[in-house]
Amino acid sequence: MLDLTYELPKPKVISGAKHDWELVIGLEVHAQVSSNAKLFSGASTQFGAEPNSNVAFVDAAMPGMLPVINEYCIEQAVRTGLALKAQINLSSAFDRKNYFYPDLPQGYQISQLYHPIVGEGEVLVELGNGLARNIRIERIHMEQDAGKSIHDMDPNMSFVDLNRTGVCLMEIVSRPDMRSPEEAAAFVAKLRQIMRYLGTCDGNMQNGNMRADVNVSICRPGQYEKYQESQDFAHLGTRCEIKNMNSMRFIQQAIIVEAERQIKIVEAGGSVAQETRLYDVEKGETRSMRSKEEAHDYRYFPDPDLLPLEIEQAWVDEIAATLPELPDAKKSRFIADFGLSDYDASVLTADVESAAYFEAVAEGRNGKLSANWVINELFGRLKADDKDIANCPVTPAQLGGIIALISADTISGKIAKDLFEIVYSEGGDPAEIVETRGMKQVTDTGAIEAALDKIIADNPAQVEKVKVNPKLAGWFVGQVMKATGGKANPKAVNQLVAQKLGD
Repeated sequence: MLDLTYELPKPKVISGAKHDWELVIGLEVHAQVSSNAKLFSGASTQFGAEPNSNVAFVDAAMPGMLPVINEYCIEQAVRTGLALKAQINLSSAFDRKNYFYPDLPQGYQISQLYHPIVGEGEVLVELGNGLARNIRIERIHMEQDAGKSIHDMDPNMSFVDLNRTGVCLMEIVSRPDMRSPEEAAAFVAKLRQIMRYLGTCDGNMQNGNMRADVNVSICRPGQYEKYQESQDFAHLGTRCEIKNMNSMRFIQQAIIVEAERQIKIVEAGGSVAQETRLYDVEKGETRSMRSKEEAHDYRYFPDPDLLPLEIEQAWVDEIAATLPELPDAKKSRFIADFGLSDYDASVLTADVESAAYFEAVAEGRNGKLSANWVINELFGRLKADDKDIANCPVTPAQLGGIIALISADTISGKIAKDLFEIVYSEGGDPAEIVETRGMKQVTDTGAIEAALDKIIADNPAQVEKVKVNPKLAGWFVGQVMKATGGKANPKAVNQLVAQKLGD
């Protein structure tokens, strides 16, 4: 836990025609497990393969084919559960969820309803400005993904690609603890960050490797507190599920649109129907997909082809011992060890690659100065060039070398920016570049004083102005820097100007 004090964010309030309303939001996040093979077959999970090329007999539901559990997928789910401070269930089981879709060849999905692999946990979601909320995790269960129906290749027929069929998903189900669109998006972002640190899911939402079903309901102010006291959902409005959201921005938009729709219905005297809906990005509206099914509609029953899953506590302990330092712990350490602000530490720990890069730069150097250069100069330039840290042209050793030269007063901040540009564009060792190109900072006070004396002698009118308004002394500092090609030590220049033009 971070050694910081947080305040609870206030719920989002939407004003209807008659009343004020608050939002209640829960999410079901589907995260594709990072594995080479599917949950119950050895077929590849490679993205972008030729349609129907990654399909084993089990995936195609050929007669007589039996599923075999992929142990690595189980391990990835356990790792995720441990990182979310969740209960790991040593006994779990798979069930058949019966429903028909053309891209689900078996006619059922193997999932976990009654006995999930992971139980209750929590995630700390920060919203900036000292605001944060603990979002409770109800469960994580494992299930097969379905295939993909393709409707735009022929005007009269649809096609089915079964490459995704059988790919392992972790469904991370939250409690209805989120009270604003921003919290919902931050929750998804935090889950993605944690799983990327773990390596259990790549979090690629564009490819569908991570997507969210968003449950939205409305209630009058004060009703949510009654729900918290009694855990009685009667205090909350009827929820609707917005299916398959794969963008943080669209998640926020869809929540507001759906909440406003529900408010209009209720204030007009109607009742919100519990259903599954889709968000139309172009029209900015949600539309009905199907009535919301209950568990009994799927006719769940234990999968007869799979024995209950039994794992040992010793194995769980071994997995726990291999967990990496997670984002919250790393952020707390960066604040403590490097003296960083909450904001800077958050930026640097946003992904594991950036955190590792910064730590390599800051090793044995000034932490705040290192953070400033990584965040402002490096990240700013990478963003302008549409690059990321993975293909950064400046190595940690090179940037660290620039910072070392600044700390040693070998170069000034201005020279350092010129040096950074050279290293970014051409490469090379910063110390050698400074030496061969004559970029060293002028620290000889005699040389600086000589340049200042000449400027004072040549500009008597400006000297008189400084006597009237001492703030104008900065003009002389600028002229000395200009005369020395920006190489004069700024601190030395300021001291000499103050001595010669002061009272």
